Amino acid sequence: MPIQMSEDDIRAVYRQGEDAVVGLITMLVDRLNSLEEEVTHLKGIVNKNSHNSSKPPSSDFKRPAPKSLRKKGKRKSGGQPGHKGFTLRQVEKPDKRIFYSVSGKCTCGANIRNGERLDDEKRQSADIPLPQELEYTEHCAERFKCQCGRIHTAPFPIGIDAPIQYGARIRALQTYLSTYQLLPQKRCVELLNDVFGVQLSVGTLNNTLQLAYRNLGTTEEAIKDALRQSPTMHLDETGMYVNGKRFWGHGSGNDRYTYYFCHKQRGGEAIKAGGMLFEYLGRIIHDGWKSYFDFDCLHALCNAHHLRELVFIKEHYKQTWAGSMIKLLCRIKKTVDTAKKANRNELAGATLQKYRNRYRRLIGAGYRANPPRPPSQRRKGQRGKLKQHPARNLLDRLSKYEAEVLAFMYDFRVPFDNNLAERDLRMNKVKQKVSGCFRSMRGAQTFCRIRGYISTVRKHGENTIDYLLNVFQTDGTEVLLPDPE
Repeated sequence: MPIQMSEDDIRAVYRQGEDAVVGLITMLVDRLNSLEEEVTHLKGIVNKNSHNSSKPPSSDFKRPAPKSLRKKGKRKSGGQPGHKGFTLRQVEKPDKRIFYSVSGKCTCGANIRNGERLDDEKRQSADIPLPQELEYTEHCAERFKCQCGRIHTAPFPIGIDAPIQYGARIRALQTYLSTYQLLPQKRCVELLNDVFGVQLSVGTLNNTLQLAYRNLGTTEEAIKDALRQSPTMHLDETGMYVNGKRFWGHGSGNDRYTYYFCHKQRGGEAIKAGGMLFEYLGRIIHDGWKSYFDFDCLHALCNAHHLRELVFIKEHYKQTWAGSMIKLLCRIKKTVDTAKKANRNELAGATLQKYRNRYRRLIGAGYRANPPRPPSQRRKGQRGKLKQHPARNLLDRLSKYEAEVLAFMYDFRVPFDNNLAERDLRMNKVKQKVSGCFRSMRGAQTFCRIRGYISTVRKHGENTIDYLLNVFQTDGTEVLLPDPE
């Protein structure tokens, strides 16, 4: 509520004596400090964007011009020398040839066809063939009736379960369009009809996705086992809406494998349900979500998050130590990258000590610029811890988790950031932006399992359609993963 005091009210306080005046001024100073703190907090919220925080670009009110913390390199933009291009080239044996005749007279008056015949000039066009009618294959299984009256029938191939069904290629294409290209189901059905002449319903498409979900159960367990045996694992989570309610999509992965799952919780309960960190002995890379620290394994924090927060402290609060910390982290990363290119496995002890000392000096400078709030700032009736300055919250994390922040400096297997996990989860968000929320938990789980498998195939550099064909040519007991070599 605004404070309303007339001139007569102020004079009345003055006449009450010195203590009354001191009390009034103290109350006004406290109120002023509180309002200034609130204004600073609100300005901080307004000034946060995708450049200086973890907010997505879509939430930016005034989208800032992109800024990179990396310095401009010496190489020109575009393809570099030695880059293998993908140029369209003519083939020796085209599928069709069309001949065009020349006729008429030359400008000299002679008939063109009376001249010397030269080699034809050849040009080629590559195009998609016209859709063909569906190819129907009839599967005939022998049957014999035994003398005892029992009938014996030869087994049909996997996937041939009903009098009529779509084949593996159509099923693979349905799954590819819906789960990898993220087409809404209705548009997926329309595309198959318009381009390939395949008429099916949304219900048939859902049945195909459910079959893929069942057949990939064993493969998903193999992916999880491969991740548990890896020395590093990236973890992240993002909002995932199911039937209008907020759930959480969790992602675990490395440069070869990806595993997704959906859960109603974000924290420890969900992480335990995912089963990825049970007796895991490697190092997990994450963005500092507190529930991850409940698990007894090695940790590494995402420095991309730290850089964005430091940019905010530098720009919004004008604190120089934040700018120096940005330069230090980027310098360490460059030193590590240079060492990796030189096939070195670690930095020299003196180099480590130099960077470690510099890091701690900057932390100290940050604490001096952001002293703890004195108890006198506690408002009347206020309980609990006093709210800290955002810069001090960041300093506490950088100080407490120094080893986790600098893990990439000590162990070259640890990346500088957690961008791999964020890239893995990005398409899950795109799916929801295109199609809205999932209608059921089973639908969300189906998408997660199939998408995790496709992501794994793509990380191995393999063709997605080829491996989706395999999904519909198995009974679900076979592990359908590319050769890790």
